[in-house]
Amino acid sequence: MVPDRRTECPAPAGRPGPRVGRAPGRRAGRRRVQVSGPEQPGAAGGRAAEGRRGPWVTVGVDGSPESRAALAHALVAAAGRRAGLDVVSAFVVGGFYAGAGAPLVVPDVAAIREDVDARARSLVQEVLSDPALAGVPGIRDVEVRVVVAPGPAAQVLLDASAGADLLVVGSRGRGGVRSVLLGSVGLHCATHAGCPVLVVHPEAGERPDGPVVVGFDGSDGARAALSAALEEATRAGTDVEVVAVYSVVDYWTDLERDAAPSEEAIRADLEERTRAAVAVAVADREAAGAAVPRIDVSVVDGASREVLVERSRTARLLVVGSRGRGTVRGLLLGSVALHCAMHAHGDVLVVHPVGEGRPTVRA
Repeated sequence: MVPDRRTECPAPAGRPGPRVGRAPGRRAGRRRVQVSGPEQPGAAGGRAAEGRRGPWVTVGVDGSPESRAALAHALVAAAGRRAGLDVVSAFVVGGFYAGAGAPLVVPDVAAIREDVDARARSLVQEVLSDPALAGVPGIRDVEVRVVVAPGPAAQVLLDASAGADLLVVGSRGRGGVRSVLLGSVGLHCATHAGCPVLVVHPEAGERPDGPVVVGFDGSDGARAALSAALEEATRAGTDVEVVAVYSVVDYWTDLERDAAPSEEAIRADLEERTRAAVAVAVADREAAGAAVPRIDVSVVDGASREVLVERSRTARLLVVGSRGRGTVRGLLLGSVALHCAMHAHGDVLVVHPVGEGRPTVRA
């Protein structure tokens, strides 16, 4: 294993308490609403992308410790974006037979909805009262809506986050087996969402002084991830570490080895291409009048998934593209992104490439 070489790309110089409202069935833009009786939004709040004004963040909650941590992260993310927040909770309704010949028993859907809604609101107030969030700039100005809808949790979240700037999910929910590090709902959302997905790993703890680490391989997904990483680091006031990984092939014969480029040539070429991509991303931000954080470039020999997971131990956030160069195009979530989302030692932002039927990345 050749030790990594890190080099630096210098950056250029350069109200009352929260409002918690219900989600009406249809509305023209985000407006302040009072807590009122139970509402029944459309399918999973699927009207989310219609009639919206301004950015918003969506988070899924189910009462688990992981979803509580996801809600706290979502509030901070919404405050940093000056965005609204939709707190989404799903429930499944199914009838059952009490016995042979007995009529079908159908639960009281309205009562279930009211109970789920009350629990979600209670969780919002509990998290908002956490002293750790008191000093977050703008958090008291975040408009919070509670959206409760029937259906499978993953589909409810995907519908509710259509057009959102960010979807936040916990690494596990109530249904997750402890040995499974990414629950089925989080995995489904990270795979199919039309916006960036933040997977929160609460057991890792906070690293406010750590860098934003982004994996880069030159793919469209990696370029989108790089742009998102620069934006996240700017909001957090921290650095970015761009990590490019290569592997040295163990050839069978000396003839193959002699014909192949040397490790030094591979490393130099990868670093040159990575720096060129960083320069383009920096130029795009400067052209838009956006600040540019300090950027380090690391070129490392190893397996991408292992290198990035190891880097996540000290990172504030790990950012990965949903697919890299080595992924079959039919797969919606690449093996490296999936491995990182499941096994990282901190929060992971999964960014889908621009196009391919998805909205422009706005992480």
